[in-house]
Amino acid sequence: MKLIYSTLIILLSLSCNAQERKIQFTTIDSLHNQKKSEQIAPYLTGILEDSKGNLWFGTIAQGIAKYDGNALRYYTKQDGLPSKRVTDVVEDKAGILWFNTDRGISKYDGYVFTNFIISQNDFRANLVSQLHIDRKGQFWVGTWGGVYQFDGSEFTHFPIPYPKIDTPINQDTKDWITQIKEDQDGNLWFSRDGYGVVKYNGASFIHYLKKDGLHSNHVTEIEIDHECNIWVGMRNGVQDKLDALQQEGRGGLCKLIDHTVVSVPTVAAFQYDDIYAIHNDQLGNIWIGTTKNGVHRITGKKYKHYDIPISIMCMEEDQKGNLWLGGAGGLYKIDQDDQIMNVTTQN
Repeated sequence: MKLIYSTLIILLSLSCNAQERKIQFTTIDSLHNQKKSEQIAPYLTGILEDSKGNLWFGTIAQGIAKYDGNALRYYTKQDGLPSKRVTDVVEDKAGILWFNTDRGISKYDGYVFTNFIISQNDFRANLVSQLHIDRKGQFWVGTWGGVYQFDGSEFTHFPIPYPKIDTPINQDTKDWITQIKEDQDGNLWFSRDGYGVVKYNGASFIHYLKKDGLHSNHVTEIEIDHECNIWVGMRNGVQDKLDALQQEGRGGLCKLIDHTVVSVPTVAAFQYDDIYAIHNDQLGNIWIGTTKNGVHRITGKKYKHYDIPISIMCMEEDQKGNLWLGGAGGLYKIDQDDQIMNVTTQN
């Protein structure tokens, strides 16, 4: 019933060389003195540092870009990807890379791409937003059409029940899986746009919603910290109803501590901004990326703001402790010395 097809294309060295660029770093303080450079991509949605130390950047319209520390190399449909839209990348235990696209998922072994379509009948199922490989090696694929399990060859729909809610639902996004995480006990956490957060323990589901204390049911991001707390990022719901008096306007940040939802209201942006990226770094700091107010770092009860002029959609910490930030407007980096850098390319 599930159609799976694969495309195998050997990457030619001539093609590789033709798409390589150099990366340059410009500190934010000196940007006004620099000539305008070309961004890696206008819109980045996913970043991964692989086990070899390469950085991979998922873009909306330019495929996937690989940075090996010297050169930036783009992979596109001509190289074997099923689409120019790559929203994220995951590495499995064998070092194989898996890319989320709007035409299913793509497997890359360093030489060829193998592409898997999820459904021939539901285009939303092929719009892949999340991919998580659990501790048992099971693939969980989050799409705009719900969750699917993948065994390496076939996809099986994994239905998540809809909780009863009293807030507006956007029918176009109600099955959009915005994040999948696994906690230290092996429980899976799924976030959905309009239906909050749900915890799955292997047998049953527990829902956390606005009525339980979340600012909004429009959950866009979840992260688990070193103390096993669940951080929940939300978008506001002002676009969901035409009548301004009926709009759900609050978004921002909450934290789930021992099954209790706690608001994080210290920064105004955490209540009314949209949050699509949260990262727990190696030292236990929590980084919050917003769409209008840059990035905030939370260390215990201390907050630090970084004025980064893009809407943050993804974060990745590399092995050296640098934080890479992508979104609508390009790529930035906060280095080990706490310097903000704009990351651009040159031929």
